[in-house]
Amino acid sequence: MTRIFFYHGAADRLAAACDLLGKAAAQGKPILVYAPEAALAAELDRFLWVRPPTGFVPHCLAGSPLASQTPIVITSNLDQPPQDERLMNLGKEVPPNFSRFSSLIEVVGEEEDNRQAGRERARFYKDRGYEVKFFNLAERS
Repeated sequence: MTRIFFYHGAADRLAAACDLLGKAAAQGKPILVYAPEAALAAELDRFLWVRPPTGFVPHCLAGSPLASQTPIVITSNLDQPPQDERLMNLGKEVPPNFSRFSSLIEVVGEEEDNRQAGRERARFYKDRGYEVKFFNLAERS
């Protein structure tokens, strides 16, 4: 069964996602990032080029010829994922076919609409019997 992790209370949701992706990349853990909106995917791509300021998080968009060799892949389509180990959801809805992944990472910001959408996703997972673990990012700063 898919393990689900909610990182909530992020003052800057994309910055928090970049930090988590950087840690995963440093540990050699591949992550597929679901960003269903093109603008969100482009913004995350830009962020990963400059965050952290003294490093680089290897990543690419799903259509890149380097996607099979890159640990962090950003996609708007989960029909044929390049891996099924870890999925990070940056969408507002429950990602399609999330249950094919070993783990799902949700990043929730402090904005009320983002918090509400996160609560709805958490309720969805719990109602279907998934164990959900929560981590408060506001307590870590």
